[in-house]
Amino acid sequence: MRAPLGDFADARPATACLDELVGPVAEAVRTWGGSVPAENIVYVDTDPEKADTAVFVQHYGSDLLDASANCVVVAGRRGQETGYAACLVLSTTRADVNGLVRRRLGARKASFAPMDTATGLTGMEYGGITPVGLPAGWPVLVDSAVAALPYVLVGSGRRRGKLLVPGPALAELPGAEVVEGLGLLAR
Repeated sequence: MRAPLGDFADARPATACLDELVGPVAEAVRTWGGSVPAENIVYVDTDPEKADTAVFVQHYGSDLLDASANCVVVAGRRGQETGYAACLVLSTTRADVNGLVRRRLGARKASFAPMDTATGLTGMEYGGITPVGLPAGWPVLVDSAVAALPYVLVGSGRRRGKLLVPGPALAELPGAEVVEGLGLLAR
């Protein structure tokens, strides 16, 4: 199969390669619901040494830069309580963690979750965290620019491999909320 974007030698429907995905991501694909069929989610095999955005787009296609999104785990604290959320923003932007995200979470303080916390809570590898298969009950804040794309390149739960997911499907993930202005231009 040919991937809807990028230059990948190995592209398959994610439903056909559940064994390539970490448990929570495979389960989310297996039990997929929503208006976009799970067969429209494409898994592409990629070199984990080329996982960082700049190297990745140089190797797999410059068209991926404007269609790549980063999923970051944010910890919001109010008093002794800590809650978690995921933010999905274009790779050319950064999540407005201290403004918009903090207010959305009703937190006094918000920051990126430590790596061991993010990986431990999600069951995913650092550098491969994806919005597909996050823990139940987590808010998933999706920048409106991400939701508007025909296909978005996101992590697969591992550093090896990526998912190409229709933007509208990301807006339908459990706990998803499309947020205008979530991604700020990177400085």
